[in-house]
Amino acid sequence: MAFAITQNCCGDASCVAVCPVNCIHPAPGEPDFGTTEMLHVDPRACIDCGACADACPVDAILPVDALTGPLKTYARLNADYYADRDPIAEAADPAPNFHAWGPPVFARAIPADFAPLDVAVVGSGPAGMYTVQDLLLHTNARVTLIDRLPAAGGLVRYGVAPDHPATRKIGESFARFHDHPRLRLRLGVEVGRDVTPEELAARHDAVVYAVGAPSPRALGVPGEDLPGSLAATTVVAWYNGHPEVPADAVDLSAGRVVVVGNGNVALDVARVLTADPAALAGTAIAPHALARLRASEVREIVLLGRRGPEAAACTRSELLALIERDGVEVVVDAEDHRALRAIDAAAPADKAGLLRGLTRRAVDWSAPPAPGKRRVVLRFHSEPVEVVGDDRVRGLRATGPSGEVEIAAGLLVRAVGQRGKPLLGLPFDERTGTVPHSAGRVRGLPGTYVVGWIKRGASGGIGANRACARETVGSLIADAVAGGLPARNRRSAGFTALASRLLRTPARSRR
Repeated sequence: MAFAITQNCCGDASCVAVCPVNCIHPAPGEPDFGTTEMLHVDPRACIDCGACADACPVDAILPVDALTGPLKTYARLNADYYADRDPIAEAADPAPNFHAWGPPVFARAIPADFAPLDVAVVGSGPAGMYTVQDLLLHTNARVTLIDRLPAAGGLVRYGVAPDHPATRKIGESFARFHDHPRLRLRLGVEVGRDVTPEELAARHDAVVYAVGAPSPRALGVPGEDLPGSLAATTVVAWYNGHPEVPADAVDLSAGRVVVVGNGNVALDVARVLTADPAALAGTAIAPHALARLRASEVREIVLLGRRGPEAAACTRSELLALIERDGVEVVVDAEDHRALRAIDAAAPADKAGLLRGLTRRAVDWSAPPAPGKRRVVLRFHSEPVEVVGDDRVRGLRATGPSGEVEIAAGLLVRAVGQRGKPLLGLPFDERTGTVPHSAGRVRGLPGTYVVGWIKRGASGGIGANRACARETVGSLIADAVAGGLPARNRRSAGFTALASRLLRTPARSRR
């Protein structure tokens, strides 16, 4: 019986490296790698060895015959990926080695007597940790890992929904490097507040910034700054217990909540705010958030998307996680006939096709939602025009097939993307929200590098950072071997003072 990759796929391709018959695609180096929502096991070639499941850092790979409930869909999704592709396994040698091995490729040439580098990595999220992993496993570098928060983890700790425990599990893989003998973990240290970029550069041969894209994008409509209008980043940080978000940041006293956007983060917010609190107990959800959810008056979430269902920004796996739940009704706004036609015309495995079995319902937006069963309404081809309210949000005016409509709501969540913010001493492109770079090298600052969302923009999941980190570390090592890193004055007062401050900084929580 073949294995199948399911909704938790992080895309870092650890499974590809261990598959003996090359049956997981798209693989690194293939045109589609990094562009698909998930990787796929070819059921025609899989030999049921289980090596991929053992290597998966997020427990996303399961035997097909073990799939139950909503996960059963993934057997078909894996197989559908190969429907128009030739079988891969025909080139495999049945024993003793299954791969048709080519000549070895050495991507990096490092002299045997090359002196160890001192590298600072700023940010302990996935991009920073893939960078740390590459440096510790493939070089002899000494690494100082710095994070401004009192606990490590970044996006894995504070950005992954608490009802996705398997996805959060990759944090355990990263955390094992915190105790590596060549790593110093410094938490609660903020570059620009506790140390300057110049001090950090003076202390290290190279500095890699992996600071993400923490700033929410604006809607650009009147009223979006009213109380009761929150960025999705705030809501996600609130239910994940981010130390900088107050326990009372999210008011759940309204019957209806509008979430603008239909990407994965928007669906996470809708799913968590309509979840049965009993199902969240025992997860990583913050205690204050769980208490508020138990007293929540929210009965309806409206997911507002400006495009049709065929172009929804979410992945199929997140859409399935939303619609295939007990106790929460998911309906499609029946006013939008374009959306209904797109759903009817879509292939079963397409995102729009996954909505075919949902109820289609006309909604009276001026009336409060009906008491009782919670529901999520999918409204497509609709854009916000104005957030309505005097001293706080009481509704949203939005476009629709029949013209503008006012949706009565007491809470608005803006989930329309994120962008980086300027870093002290580094160049910044306001248009893209990223640091200008060349293969990770910050332009005009030798010895300074970027990785992750601050490098490429807020796109790609956890696993996309692995290839991103490999490129940046490759640039760093190439520069070091070529003598392109700036000379360091390790005896300077700045070096001594910074080393002392970093050593005094308490490593308050390593997990």
